[in-house]
Amino acid sequence: MATANVTKTDYYELLGVAKTASDQELKTAYRKLAMQHHPDRNPNNPEAEAKFKECSEAYSVLSDAEKRAAYDRYGHAAFQGAGGGGPFQGGFQGGFQGDMGDIFGDIFGEMFNMGGQRKASRVQRGRDLRYDLSLEFEQAVFGTEKEITIRRAEVCEDCRGSGAARGKQPAACPQCKGSGQMRFQQGFFSVARTCPQCNGTGTLVTDPCKTCSGQTTVEREHKLLVKVPAGVEQDTRIRYSGEGEAGRFGGPSGDLYVVLSVKKHKFFERDGDDLHCVMPISFPQAALGTELMIETLEGPETIRVPEGVQSGREFRLRGKGVPHLNERGKGDLVVEIRVATPTKLTRQQRELMKQLSETMVIDNEPHSRGLFGKMKDMFS
Repeated sequence: MATANVTKTDYYELLGVAKTASDQELKTAYRKLAMQHHPDRNPNNPEAEAKFKECSEAYSVLSDAEKRAAYDRYGHAAFQGAGGGGPFQGGFQGGFQGDMGDIFGDIFGEMFNMGGQRKASRVQRGRDLRYDLSLEFEQAVFGTEKEITIRRAEVCEDCRGSGAARGKQPAACPQCKGSGQMRFQQGFFSVARTCPQCNGTGTLVTDPCKTCSGQTTVEREHKLLVKVPAGVEQDTRIRYSGEGEAGRFGGPSGDLYVVLSVKKHKFFERDGDDLHCVMPISFPQAALGTELMIETLEGPETIRVPEGVQSGREFRLRGKGVPHLNERGKGDLVVEIRVATPTKLTRQQRELMKQLSETMVIDNEPHSRGLFGKMKDMFS
């Protein structure tokens, strides 16, 4: 009965490198292929698992100087059984019986958690906090100071953040023996996972502090003076480093973010650092010109309106807007003129309007928007 000959793929060809490849080139090529074909990324895919094992076998041989030299001289025969003639007779003694954890730990790092027995750090950063602060329109423009009160977790003074009763210390976790990790065998390599009993800290509080119940922190009220700079706007965030909740086991505190909400003004609207408002005037004021008094955020200002002004004309008051945040200078105040048409007239006003209309003839035909401004000349 004939026996089929199965030809193994060349190790260099498997990894996609030249025979002169350096150790770093081998490692880079293997890392790319291992991530592509790893069983965790290809569940229920026997072809990917087989490819992963082939690549791992190839890297295990070529990453060892002695085995690589034998492979370069004898090929796969160097690792065949008795009678193969190679220096590694007795079967393949490559990397699957070696420390694959070193290979994966070096290449993948935290991805597979397969490095040495690294103990998880107990240090935990405190949570960030948010406080919503409401401001009047003028307070956002000119800046202000406000005292706020927040509730936050602070380090327990009785146990000094250890979680254990006074005079006691946390004990080593009995499940992971203080390592913070549990190792499991999956196929030909092992995987380290966070210990579920101690959550990776490696310790357990057997005699908890009565003040914080072993939580290491207690909740307290804290007062803080918030300094709002001039020129802030809606949803501006002010960050106070370290004013959030306390960290655990010596970890740093989180941050506090004060988020500003600005109330609307009764007639000013903000566009960047400019302020906008609308000023209504009568038809006679528009035709004859006038002076208008407008209240700005810094006091009254006078606007001189020329005769024949058209509805929609804008007047810009330089430097009467919002201060530039953290910079010198201010925006402008833009006042839009709108001619108000009366909805009710007295008998005398109606007669006057009739007399005016008889002396003022307008061509009531449509014009382009560009020509509309030239209608001013008809009243000159």
